[in-house]
Amino acid sequence: MKGYLFLSISIISELVATSLLKLSDGMSILLPSVGVAVGYGLAFYLLSLSLKTIPLSLAYAIWSGVGTALTALIGVVFWGEVLTVLMLVGIVFIIGGVVLLNSSTETEEVSEDVNTMATLSK
Repeated sequence: MKGYLFLSISIISELVATSLLKLSDGMSILLPSVGVAVGYGLAFYLLSLSLKTIPLSLAYAIWSGVGTALTALIGVVFWGEVLTVLMLVGIVFIIGGVVLLNSSTETEEVSEDVNTMATLSK
């Protein structure tokens, strides 16, 4: 559970850093540029902490997928970018991919538990 908390805060930090990247005007404005460095540093640190309890493939899929989807939505809401049908379909595919990876990981954990119990009962 703690791993998912770290992962969630990591995603938020990445979203803030990415938004500040837009405000930094090519890293030419000091305050947003410092925010970019701090935000990404915190995001990667927290991502690394989440990897203590969440498999790498799942954590990275969630981190990058949710980050990408929410960044696209932030672009539409805050920066006036246009949301096209293809963008919307892409976001749906990203979310679907994360769901499939998550269900795959849960299935493997159940399978490992069954195998361990079978080995112990012999």
